[in-house]
Formats: sequence, C-alpha cells, structure tokens
Amino acid sequence: MNALHQPLRLPNGLVLPNRIMKAAMSEALADGRHAPDDRLVRLYDRWSRGGYGLLITGNVMVDRTQLGEPGNVVIEDDRDLAALSRWVKSTHDAGVPIWAQLNHPGRQSNPLAIGHTPVAPSAVPLSLPGSPTPRALTGAEIEGIIERFVTAASVCEAAGFDGVQIHGAHGYLVTQFLSPLTNLRDDEWGGDSERRMRFLLEVVRGIRARVSPAFAVSVKLNSADFQRGGFTEDDSREVVSALAREDIDLIEISGGNYESPAMSGSAAASTRAREAYFLDYARTVRQAAGQVPLAVTGGFRSREAMAQAIESGDCDVVGLARPTVTMPDAAAAILSGQLDVLPTRELKYGMRSLVSRFVDVKALDGVLNISWSTDQLHRLGAGLEPDLNRGRLATTLAMLKRNGTASLRPKRGIR
Repeated sequence: MNALHQPLRLPNGLVLPNRIMKAAMSEALADGRHAPDDRLVRLYDRWSRGGYGLLITGNVMVDRTQLGEPGNVVIEDDRDLAALSRWVKSTHDAGVPIWAQLNHPGRQSNPLAIGHTPVAPSAVPLSLPGSPTPRALTGAEIEGIIERFVTAASVCEAAGFDGVQIHGAHGYLVTQFLSPLTNLRDDEWGGDSERRMRFLLEVVRGIRARVSPAFAVSVKLNSADFQRGGFTEDDSREVVSALAREDIDLIEISGGNYESPAMSGSAAASTRAREAYFLDYARTVRQAAGQVPLAVTGGFRSREAMAQAIESGDCDVVGLARPTVTMPDAAAAILSGQLDVLPTRELKYGMRSLVSRFVDVKALDGVLNISWSTDQLHRLGAGLEPDLNRGRLATTLAMLKRNGTASLRPKRGIR
C-alpha cells in the first residue's frame, strides 16, 4: 500500500499525490457547441472526490469538422475559455490535477458527427463494415493539424488545466501516422519508422514550445496494434526512445485499435485474470523511457496487482478507467483498504452462435460494454448514481440513439 500512496514528482515539477490515475474515457457530454457543460462539471466533481492522484479527460478534439462521436468537446480557440475553466475548477477545488486528452480521429471520424469524408495519412479505410475511405492529407493540412494541437494545448493552459495528453493510441490519427498499415506515404511524413513518427514528435515539440515549463505534456502510446504488418512492440519501443529525448512528463501505455480491440473490454478471460494487459511491454521499455515516468492502463482490478506493478518498478502510475464508471471513488476504496478487488460488469449479446455467422460477436460485446459504461457516465453527469442493472436492450437502444448505426463500429476504448 505504501507504493500506491507515494507521491510522484513529474519532470515538470507537478507532484501527483498518489499513484492511481483516472484514465481517459470519452464522455460525449459536450453541449451543442462542443463546449463542456454542467454535466462534465458534475462528473469530474464526483471523480475529484474519488481519491485519484490525476484525472485525464476523455477525447478533446482539435477540429470541430473531425469528430470521433457526437458530444465531443472541441478546442479550436479560446471561445469556450470560461466553460473550460469551470471544468478545471471542478477538480482543483478538491486539489486534484487534471489533464486534457487532445485528439484527432483521422479515419475514425464518426460519419454521423461530421457528415463528410474523413481525412487520414493515406486513403486506407478501416476494415470494418460501412467504413468510408478517407482522403489522404496534404502536407499543408498536416502542418495545420499540428498547429491545431498546439493551439488547443495553449488554450488548455490558459483555462487552468495542469497539462495535456496527446492521444497516440487506439487507432486515432497519431496512430495512423505511426502504423505502416495506415501510413503509406513516401514523403517526409511516412516511408520509414523515423518519418512515420515525425507527426507525433512535431506535435510534442510544438506544444512544448508554446506552453510554460510547468505545464505537463504527455503521450498515450500503443504497445502494439496487434495486427499483422502493423505497429509492433519494436516500433513502439523506438517511439518511446524518441519521446524520451523530448521534454515530456509521462508516457501512458495502452494497446490495440478498433480493428483489433485489445483495449475495449472484450479481452479473453485468461487475459483479464492476469490483469495489467500491457505491463509486460512496459517492463521492456523502462530503460528506453529514461527519466520519463510510465503509466499503464488496462486490466488492473486488484490492490495487490496495482501495488506490485509500482513496487517492482515496472510502471510509476496505475491507470483505471472502467472501474471508475461504476465506482467513482475506486481509488479511495483501494488506497483505504476498503476493497481488495474492484468490481466490474461484463455484458454479452445473446444468440452468439447465430450472430457470429455474420459479425465478430466479441467485437460487438466490446461495443456493448463501452456503451454501457458511457450510459453510466451520462448518469453521473446528470447527478444520478450508476445503474448496475442496466441491461443489453436498454444499452443498445441508447447507443443507437446517441450515434445511429455508426455506433455499431467501435469508437472508444474503455478498460
């Protein structure tokens, strides 16, 4: 328990009061103008009293014409500075630091949310039914997106956020640049591993040059995308080594994407049983990361596994996501010894032998569980308690109402 209670000083000087963070989950709770509203304030006020050493927001998009889903918060300029500051205040009043997760969906843009062709490094569609073929970005457009990330980070600092996390995992735009399956370019933005990682490094450098030294800059990175010919653990280790040479404050390790969802809650029972899906990989990059602290998110449920991960030095921070949906004070329950194991809920669709003839039923289960968790976030945002008895039908209907048929394509990782 001492390991989990121990404060952590990050390279920028920010001190996390303990080693448990609330990892990012896409809340989809923005108002009609894509600004944070009272629902996000209520949700994060609840989490701020949950014992976490750090709170990371869900997807904050940098372009309102490229959304991962309806309800994304978007930061393009300072038009919503007051609303963003209220969001920050909901956690700072409890003394808890908060980082905004900045993202661009690339080819994973939700057609219902944007109404036009998405963009990507190359014109490679998702290998999922109904996915449109994206338009390949021009060099000028790539530079423009980098500037969008930088502007969003600058606005976050002005609003009072303690830092930002660049989303470089789960198949979003940064990941699309990193993967040889989705980046087929032969210019300065692709062609070999060094050029494929250039987009991420330019985003990091641009943000660091614009914000103050005390403002945290971090990256969420895949250990691998678990696809043949895709982004491998060796590729990932190379990116970690490059990031360690930049001025960043934390690397969070996750894995998978929506074609191979290692992060969506549909992991095999044997994987769930051993907890910490990506801890083995984190152990292999400890030296490459140098002085940059590592966080691992995905599968942690027991106090014993969390404490062991910190005590062994395999990681510096434990990330929790899905358990925080049904138990907003999950960190406090672990740190106080109230619980040894955090409860989670796993739903599965019925008629599995029939459904599996037409679609990947495990992937559908992943979508179902993500949507069930989103429903709980919306309840918390409304000031209600989680509904642990919410079933498959109600969850599916709510999912279709929010996202239409596009919701049948997985969009958000929750662990």
